[in-house]
Amino acid sequence: MTRVLIIGAGGVGRVVAHKCAALREVFTDICLASRTLSKAQQIASEVKGEIEIAQLDADRVSDTVALIRSFNADLVIHVALPYQDLAIMDACLEAGVDYLDTANYEPPDQARFEYRWQWDYQQRFQSAGLMALLGSGFDPGVTNVFCAYAQKHLFDEIHEVDILDCNAGDHGHPFATNFNPEINIREVTAPGRYWEQGQWKQTEPLSVSREFDFPEVGLRRAYLMYHEELESLSLHLKGLKRIRFWMTFGEAYLNHLKVLENVGMTGIEPVSFQGQEIIPLQFLKVILPDPASLGPRTQGQTCIGCLIHGVKEGKPRRIFLYNVCDHQSCYQEVKSQAVSYTTGVPAMIGAKQILTGQWRQPGVFNMEQCDPDPFMNDLNHFGLPWQIKEFGADEELLQH
Repeated sequence: MTRVLIIGAGGVGRVVAHKCAALREVFTDICLASRTLSKAQQIASEVKGEIEIAQLDADRVSDTVALIRSFNADLVIHVALPYQDLAIMDACLEAGVDYLDTANYEPPDQARFEYRWQWDYQQRFQSAGLMALLGSGFDPGVTNVFCAYAQKHLFDEIHEVDILDCNAGDHGHPFATNFNPEINIREVTAPGRYWEQGQWKQTEPLSVSREFDFPEVGLRRAYLMYHEELESLSLHLKGLKRIRFWMTFGEAYLNHLKVLENVGMTGIEPVSFQGQEIIPLQFLKVILPDPASLGPRTQGQTCIGCLIHGVKEGKPRRIFLYNVCDHQSCYQEVKSQAVSYTTGVPAMIGAKQILTGQWRQPGVFNMEQCDPDPFMNDLNHFGLPWQIKEFGADEELLQH
């Protein structure tokens, strides 16, 4: 008997609830909590079997502790806002339960994407005999596990990694984001960063781009960005010389984003409006389409993977380890588009590894620190099958 509390009833929370409810041999009892109870009610009406629901302001540690205790949870799956990571980790420590999230903590008033705040919890979780699993989404998450699997089975040393994230879906709106607009736009407008030869190097936002021929999608232009898995993978991959992250964007998205940036709508500093302070980006989030509403209308596919270059048995090797996911197939299964699906399924799989004891150990861990094999097997079984494409070691795959 295991009892899991899911916090967050957006697009990702919907996927997690659906997938957990379909696997009752692991997730015996489920409670879905949200600040907006009607969102949890809607999801509860869709899933297989019965789940409990609760209203929760996860910024209030005491409220979260009370819910964890009243439900008697074994694990908290946090898929709400990354601003809430530390408050929910505090609640898990106080209530004595394991913790899992899909994105690193972000301070609300700074566009900072770093694990250090959560890594600081290592001693507390270890001493309490509890586990905190960080970044169990796709990127971060599956991309970390792809690298761990490659290091364990495919390479003796990994020298270069390029994480490539392509969403080739079309939602039909002039401008929308496929996950929380506030988080998405903060991430995209931040300076780019990558790790090379032991040093971090910074670029202007979206100033560096390359073209890559994505399997089943085709040639797309991807832009160099910073993404949090670079921070942990740069520490844990043997022989690594460089690691970068790239994401594709359409011209319409980039043009709209530039206009919004130029008129100050992407700002995170408060401004005074009619006697009250508002944050422009939070206002923009309210008027943009809700990402959870995009499922029925989004067509096309995502392709996300790791282009890895290294050495195996003394010979150079280059592979692309990846997944392709179809938006409409995801919607037919769980009423969400592929961006939510590719985050929610790994959250369920990570939770499964903890609850079945495959990964459970006291402390704070990133995904690549755990055995990749059971997770990779579950990706194939639960809707995110992966493939490997071999390339010549000298092929130039990222074209200007």
